[in-house]
Amino acid sequence: MNRTKVIAAIMAIAVTGFVTTNAVAKDRTTGRNTGPIVYVESQGLFYDSIVLADLPSNGRFQELKPGEGPSGLATEFGPGNTGYLGGRWWIDTNMDGYMDDEDVYFLCPLLGPGRGTL
Repeated sequence: MNRTKVIAAIMAIAVTGFVTTNAVAKDRTTGRNTGPIVYVESQGLFYDSIVLADLPSNGRFQELKPGEGPSGLATEFGPGNTGYLGGRWWIDTNMDGYMDDEDVYFLCPLLGPGRGTL
């Protein structure tokens, strides 16, 4: 599956979650309240984010789990946690539990500060 299509699908899932939870604020050009909201499980906080680029599968990536968490996107670590990799995400599109060429890799940093509600 084309990486751009997968990222677009993730954003569509996230936007659907925003609309149903009234989490969309005024249209801004800063990246805040205009991109996906990611829930950081270890912190219990929500973060705005902005999708910047597809990445090659080289290097370290953190798993981003669509369809999980209160916002529809969840991860274990966020800003301030040792395991947070600055928004270098991996989505296991083939659901095999391993990072491989069939998965999606992209840059989408979390924008602090985190907040306790959507």
